[in-house]
Amino acid sequence: MRHLLSTADLDVTTAVRILDTAAQMAATQSREIKKLPTLRGRTVVNLFFEDSTRTRISFETAAKRLSADVINFSAKGSSVSKGESLKDTALTLQAMGADAVVIRHQASGAPHTLAASGWVDSSVINAGDGTHQHPTQALLDAYTMRRHLAGDAVGVGDVGRDLSGLRVVIVGDVLHSRVARSNVLLLRTLGADVTLVAPPTLVPVGVEAWPCRVSYDLDPVLRDQQPDAVMMLRVQRERMTGGGSGGGAFFPNPVEYTRGYGLDRRRLALLPDHAIVMHPGPMNRGLEISADAADSPRAVIVEQVTNGVAVRMAVLYLLLAGDLAEQKNVEERVVVA
Repeated sequence: MRHLLSTADLDVTTAVRILDTAAQMAATQSREIKKLPTLRGRTVVNLFFEDSTRTRISFETAAKRLSADVINFSAKGSSVSKGESLKDTALTLQAMGADAVVIRHQASGAPHTLAASGWVDSSVINAGDGTHQHPTQALLDAYTMRRHLAGDAVGVGDVGRDLSGLRVVIVGDVLHSRVARSNVLLLRTLGADVTLVAPPTLVPVGVEAWPCRVSYDLDPVLRDQQPDAVMMLRVQRERMTGGGSGGGAFFPNPVEYTRGYGLDRRRLALLPDHAIVMHPGPMNRGLEISADAADSPRAVIVEQVTNGVAVRMAVLYLLLAGDLAEQKNVEERVVVA
């Protein structure tokens, strides 16, 4: 694996290997000393052209836990604000000897451009590009689902397992969501059955080509499909136009959106007892998810953040720690460390 740009690039073997490696990384984080020497001497650059808190801190934490040197680059206050191009920024990073570049960009396709351009020799990890892809978010979501739902009652763990047979419902602003796109592709690769639920105005053109079902009515989906996991998407009002404090041209007002597509106590009661509630964050409490749902015992939203560090440690390790022969010894190397 040279780069991580899209979940479309992952086959089931590679995806499961990442999840298994993440499980091994997570096991090291319960130790008193969490830091591993695995990437000592490597340099990871967080290149963020778009605001982020969770993703940037998660990647920074993951790299530091693996003993890599970390450089955080923010477009605000940098030469980018003076008109510097992505190419010139990339050439600067190359001159600094970056081994991996974690890039978040408001333009869809920017990470692919960086990886294919030849401007840098380093591995490129897509940390979110426009409304296109966010592969590590999808991986941490899949890892969270596997931890809660893929084991069995006789004590067999989840390592080595995919998500075959799981039913996942993704609800909300699919149109603007790179999380939804990434999750649909990865979850189907791992064998899960996926249903998207959204207002017609928040469903992208061409969704019929996606490997999932689409519905515009949330209650029947929850009641009839009895999903194992429900993922609520943030309503991205900053990407919507049309004025006002509601949904712009996409829905009349927040109250109507919540009535039709919000997860509240009543809808929570429609779910089977084992079902988990997920959200990529940050949440709009009272809009796509109520406080009752966000704070319920079945919500794993905070755990998703924790799991994100382990998954990103796994991705950095697999990209930077050597060839496939070395990667097969990941468990032995991590345990010894």
